[in-house]
Amino acid sequence: MAQQEYVQESLAGLDPVAGGIDPALPLYATTFVVVDLETTGGAPDGGGITEIGAVKVRGGEELGVLATLVNPGQPIPPFITVLTGITQAMLLPAPPIEQVLPSFLEFLADAVLVAHNAPYDVGFLKAACAKHGYRWPSPRVLDTAALARRVLTRDEVPNRKLGTLAAHFRTATRPTHRALDDAKATVDVLHGLIARLGGHRVDTIGDAIEFARAVTPTQRRKRHLADGLPKAPGVYIFRAADDRPLYVGTSVDIATRVRSYFTAAEKRARISEMLAAAERVEAVECAHSLEAEVRELRLIGAHAPPYNRRSKFPERVVWLKLTDGPYPRLSLVREISPDDRAYLGPFTSRRSAELAAAGFHDAVPLRQCTHRLSLRTVTPACALAELGRCPAPCEHRITPEEYDARAVAPFRTAIASDPQVVVDALLARIDVLARGQRYEEAAVVRSRLAAVLRAAVRMQRLSALTGISELAAARPAAGGGWELALVRHGRLAGAGVSPPGVHPRPTIAAIRATAETVPPGHGPIPHASAEETERILSWLERPETRLVEMSSGWASPVAGAARFRDLLRMAESAASHQLSTERS
Repeated sequence: MAQQEYVQESLAGLDPVAGGIDPALPLYATTFVVVDLETTGGAPDGGGITEIGAVKVRGGEELGVLATLVNPGQPIPPFITVLTGITQAMLLPAPPIEQVLPSFLEFLADAVLVAHNAPYDVGFLKAACAKHGYRWPSPRVLDTAALARRVLTRDEVPNRKLGTLAAHFRTATRPTHRALDDAKATVDVLHGLIARLGGHRVDTIGDAIEFARAVTPTQRRKRHLADGLPKAPGVYIFRAADDRPLYVGTSVDIATRVRSYFTAAEKRARISEMLAAAERVEAVECAHSLEAEVRELRLIGAHAPPYNRRSKFPERVVWLKLTDGPYPRLSLVREISPDDRAYLGPFTSRRSAELAAAGFHDAVPLRQCTHRLSLRTVTPACALAELGRCPAPCEHRITPEEYDARAVAPFRTAIASDPQVVVDALLARIDVLARGQRYEEAAVVRSRLAAVLRAAVRMQRLSALTGISELAAARPAAGGGWELALVRHGRLAGAGVSPPGVHPRPTIAAIRATAETVPPGHGPIPHASAEETERILSWLERPETRLVEMSSGWASPVAGAARFRDLLRMAESAASHQLSTERS
């Protein structure tokens, strides 16, 4: 029997749509449309344009010219006539702006817009498009005035006016306050400025636009660190002179992301400090974005770079567990052992763990004292017993069996499967407090309920994945083929990409053969940080991800904590609203 040819399925919305000008396009290959407007001098309100001049150039060659007078539909101030020589009589037979715009927008298509003091000209053009129902194409814009401020010193030119720059570069056409003459003069100024950019290692349109903006001297001096980096997904590491990692990041395009650190858009003070200390950037290419995210987490956890704020200490987690012995109580610990059978976590902070513990204490009669109790010896009761908030196992007022049924079993059930008993008790408590108009106390209990649910949902979600010995999954790659991931006990053990048009199973077999060995372990995160497993879960739960192979079933409790997600969202939303109200 002939083998059926493999055809990769396509999913709507996965194909990337190329739009605009590639910032990596060399300046000599970039098409520029140099524009100048003459106006009535008012604000950009959709009218006021009296003349448009535009010249299209590429590689120093003129490709086309567009020039026309425009009837602004309003009188021209006398001083504008004196300045430009454009009279009311000249504009009467001219077309209005709504008739000129289609031709101009077509002329501008697939080009970089260049203007001297570009915000002025762009503001009038955008306002005219908005007023007359034309979509503004949002082209990349290069301002020759801003570029001149970066390239030319005060010793070379006293100011950055077009007339001054035209004289400095000895342009063939001198500015005359007429649109086409000024546009042609701006073309020669642009070419003169581009010639000066080579000394600043600026040779692409993206670099030129960013160079024209207000970057710091450190960014300008260190921008060469972005040279030679791959345009691929992966991790980048800024390193100091002694090779210490200063900052670790990830991107689907390493080169573009690293270049952004040297642009005017990067204004973070700590990143500026990091750039001053950085001497090189190391790139680690990855098969796809998931592998890059996981590698970033592992590198940050291993090296704790000083300029990374998050994910630096994955080992600093807290667990809430039941102690051993008669009459167990809740205890906060830094790690759990294989002997521990009832626990909740991991919590990212001691405060969140204490909040969840308080929620359980509100819901079930678990003792809160820290004494080691004996089945033979009686210990004096504390104030909580007198208040009726503890069954006083210390004085043997309750049998171990009854204590287990009333206090221990609800905790075990809540963390492993169904937290219904705990949720009902806390909601009843909130209702009583609200009816008594004790709203602040009710808000405290609400926050405890949220802490309990958040931790239970998280642990059950993590445990469902980490209990699977091996899972292979595939996700369509943007350029064709499949992004592949091999997960073992919640840890990314291997990653790769299958070529377009080729069945992914041979690639999965190769990944499996070289994948990391991950033995079974204890707890919901036996061999990876909670954050890594959650990143993997987010990737697996995307609609386009396909599960290829699993060593066992992937399941969560039917009546698990996840069914209270809506309640959790409501509690968190109410807490957030309360916090914002208090701050205001």
